Amino acid sequence: MILRSTAFALVLALAASPAMAQVAPTPPATPAPSEPRETIEGTLSQDRTVIAVPALATPAVTTVAGLRTDSLGRQIAEVIAADLERSGLYAPLGPGSVRAITMAEVTAPRFADWQARNAENVVHGFVRTNSTGGLIVGCYLYDTQLGSELVRQGFEIQPGDWRRAAHKCADAIYSRLSGEAPFFDSRVAYIAESGPKGNRIKRLAIMDSDGGNHRFITNGQALAISPRFSPDYQKIVYVSYLNDRVRVFIYDVAAGTQKLVTESRNATFAPRWSPDGTQILFSMATGGNTDIYRISANGGTPVRLTNNPGIDVGGSFSPDGKKIVFESDRSGGQQVYTMNIDGSNQQRISFGGGRYATPEWSPRGDLIAFTKMGGGEFRIGVMTPSGGGERLLTNDWQDEAPTWSPNGRVLQFFRTSRGASGKSSLWQVDLTGVNMRKLQTPQDGSDPSWGPVLP
Repeated sequence: MILRSTAFALVLALAASPAMAQVAPTPPATPAPSEPRETIEGTLSQDRTVIAVPALATPAVTTVAGLRTDSLGRQIAEVIAADLERSGLYAPLGPGSVRAITMAEVTAPRFADWQARNAENVVHGFVRTNSTGGLIVGCYLYDTQLGSELVRQGFEIQPGDWRRAAHKCADAIYSRLSGEAPFFDSRVAYIAESGPKGNRIKRLAIMDSDGGNHRFITNGQALAISPRFSPDYQKIVYVSYLNDRVRVFIYDVAAGTQKLVTESRNATFAPRWSPDGTQILFSMATGGNTDIYRISANGGTPVRLTNNPGIDVGGSFSPDGKKIVFESDRSGGQQVYTMNIDGSNQQRISFGGGRYATPEWSPRGDLIAFTKMGGGEFRIGVMTPSGGGERLLTNDWQDEAPTWSPNGRVLQFFRTSRGASGKSSLWQVDLTGVNMRKLQTPQDGSDPSWGPVLP
């Protein structure tokens, strides 16, 4: 999908599988079934900004691709409200709990009404059909106290992309109010698990960052593990195990095809992209020793980066591509280390009690997320690249494998339940450790990989 802006401030075209394109809002036209799929089970901050999000208006109820513009107006508002609520910073009102707006109100809000609801901001918008069988969605944000417009954007989309228009609108609102980079219009790759413990079927799957638009990529015939989105979001690297053959594949999301990067009969895992998408790190066990290798994304001969007795695993590039963070038990227990991209200058950076695993460099470069193991528990934490400022963000029995949101403010991870079933599920938490939520998936889920914001 491509997002292109056209002339006027309010026109983006999200043309689609085809794309999504920004277009000028000229107010306009109703719906289809909705499907916010995230379940909130965490604790919310008590100091959140109240935002009213009434259903988007429509100039005339029309139907395109089986979708009524009036229903879509409500569904888009529901996704916007859910995104904003998910950030932990906002307390949305609506659309079910507030009155609907008229087309005339889209650009002329009745601020007194929203002030009376204690809403500091209000989101207005519209949905109408265009002449080519698509939709135009307008999105506006207002300050109810000042009576001023803060955001104005428009999206020309294929009908099937209406959820992306909602996420783009929520991203614009979030960025305008928080000053942070957006993250709602992004996708997550993960491993969908089913079957009895000890004989799990593990399939590669992808979904929107809120759990919408879920689809399975592999059929479960081969065991799939360790997915990671490419920096341009176009591809996913993962490991496939079938008949004692271990292969690292790159799956092309748009084309639905995949190519082999490397293959071995040795245990191979944890592939990770370089920031420019040309190189891939992976770990491989040979002769009782596990080391980290780097290989071209086009395949070829791997370059060994570590050469220590013991287990060197993982590897995550710093955003500038100059350093790699990884875990190693060379000092007697798993700890976090950094090295240059050629393997030189290997240094231990974690020195707290317990063991550390699955380090992941933040896209901002300011923090490293990790799994902390101790006292029989696995918890998610962060530290600076020099090993300082360690903080634990979760406090459950078994949380592991953190992955960063595109803006480096939120982490997703998976949690395994106690007991014989050992079910796993996907969760996310922000850097305060307060805003904790569970993501809804069709099957058990593990090993999430959060991709970049979609173009």
